[in-house]
Amino acid sequence: MLATSQPLADGAEPEPPADLQPDDLDLDAYRQPTAFLDSQHPAVRALAERATAGAGDDAARASRLFRAVRDGLRYDPYSVSTDPERYRASAVVAMDAAYCVPKAVLLAAAARALGIPARVAFADVRNHLQSERLRQTMGTDLFICHGFTEMHLGGRWLKATPTFNVELCQRFGVSPLEFDGTSDALLHAFDAEGQRHMEYVRSRGAFVDLPLPWLLAMLRHHYGAGIFTGDTATR
Repeated sequence: MLATSQPLADGAEPEPPADLQPDDLDLDAYRQPTAFLDSQHPAVRALAERATAGAGDDAARASRLFRAVRDGLRYDPYSVSTDPERYRASAVVAMDAAYCVPKAVLLAAAARALGIPARVAFADVRNHLQSERLRQTMGTDLFICHGFTEMHLGGRWLKATPTFNVELCQRFGVSPLEFDGTSDALLHAFDAEGQRHMEYVRSRGAFVDLPLPWLLAMLRHHYGAGIFTGDTATR
């Protein structure tokens, strides 16, 4: 995510919607299609089935889905949109590129299409290795509400971050993040040279559906309206 102005200091942060945070143990709620995680859509189901063909269990299916979303959509931090349609999983699946939140939505929806409980989660992260262009654009290295996916596998919620595609990781000298369906896959704390890369600063919670009005309000609160820079291309 990015901004074209300094963070806004006035006023309290918007409150997250409590109605989109069911109990962690209400797994059935996290299997159902929602407005943004439209897991019943043929395009989402087709991605899920194609990516996981031949996988033996839910862990293997989740791992293959992770890789399909990680590399199927190029990471584009300059594509933050206010258009709700740009966040719906069935629309994201047709994109060439997206930023972290739409990619997290697509992974969660594809997991639900296979019956795996999944949700979208957020955290503030500090990017120590962002490009100079992005640093100048943002005026900060703090990314508010970085989006990732949580899937319930092996009796617990696991975190998976499909944000950075392989080509981008190679360019920055960071090994691609892998998710095996048995442990968390969060952004690397250090790069291949031992330099600080990503630092998780604060959890913002997990949601049964994308809390888009809250997310957009948070971005506007911290960065100003200049953060909303456009839409991603579609295939």
